[in-house]
Amino acid sequence: MVQDVYPLDIGEWYKRKYSLAGKRIASAGSCFAQHIGHALRRNGFNYVDVEPAPGFLAVADQIDYGYGLYSGRYGNIYTSRQLLQLALRATGQFEPSEQAWNKGEGFVDPFRPEIEPEPLSSPDAVEEYRQVHLKAIASLFKQTDVFIFTFGLTETWASKADGAAFPNCPGVAGGTFDAERYDLLNLTYGDVVDDMERFFEVARTINPNIHFLLTVSPVPLVATANNDQVIVATTYSKSILRAAAGFLSKQYDFIDYFPAYEIISSSPMRGMFFNPDMRTVSAHGVQHVMTQFFAEHTPPRLLKGPPHGAVNRADRERIACEEQLLSVFGNRER
Repeated sequence: MVQDVYPLDIGEWYKRKYSLAGKRIASAGSCFAQHIGHALRRNGFNYVDVEPAPGFLAVADQIDYGYGLYSGRYGNIYTSRQLLQLALRATGQFEPSEQAWNKGEGFVDPFRPEIEPEPLSSPDAVEEYRQVHLKAIASLFKQTDVFIFTFGLTETWASKADGAAFPNCPGVAGGTFDAERYDLLNLTYGDVVDDMERFFEVARTINPNIHFLLTVSPVPLVATANNDQVIVATTYSKSILRAAAGFLSKQYDFIDYFPAYEIISSSPMRGMFFNPDMRTVSAHGVQHVMTQFFAEHTPPRLLKGPPHGAVNRADRERIACEEQLLSVFGNRER
């Protein structure tokens, strides 16, 4: 019985569906996906990075330019809708009407507005950078054996014109908010399952043998644009994401689910893995989660990780990005 076991001694959280041995692994998603990517790199897994930092860029500056966070420079992907549309854009199946947003005296990509520390000089420059990025993402699916995705949110701002989903509320990191042009979507269970099934179809058309591993971020919302109290909104969102991930992993042999959310957030863990803000996950929590993961997926070898300062800075950038995204929700008219 759980009450007879010390929380850190609770085991059998996870039984793998397939091995990662010798596999080329890519990752994307919201917040916790960064921890997973860092851990895979440090422990010698064959981690795919289709947009590595150029040699002339100092390690201390790489995070500012979106390098080293994930397998590509797409930044945080919070929702299933963003992930699907990234795959569709990379394969030429969807071209959103909004191509560049004004920011100060320059321009940013609406779908990764914070990937550069400063805005670019023109919409043409944004387009040039985007085409290089999308070509790299198309190649990512071709060369990846296992794609790890961490669900983060169900709330996303989208264009009323064509349904294009953005990582930030327009007006936060570029563009101008206009209630006539943008809607807040709160994806349903059906939406998430449909998005992901279509994403799997797109990815497996490129690479029929690609497998997927799903997780749910344990980081709760800091704010919501819906009328619910934020804890209620968090429970709603995480419940949908967890249910969708569970359904998909049971429905398809090529999809696995790893319970990072449960390991951090379940009642027997008593909130011990959250920092004092009771929202961000502590280093001890991350370590405990990855210990459970590596109990099933034995690391090939222990490699020397990146400088501690770089990892810590990546964590701070992630937290700032999500705080900025979510705190704006409550300030928009609906």
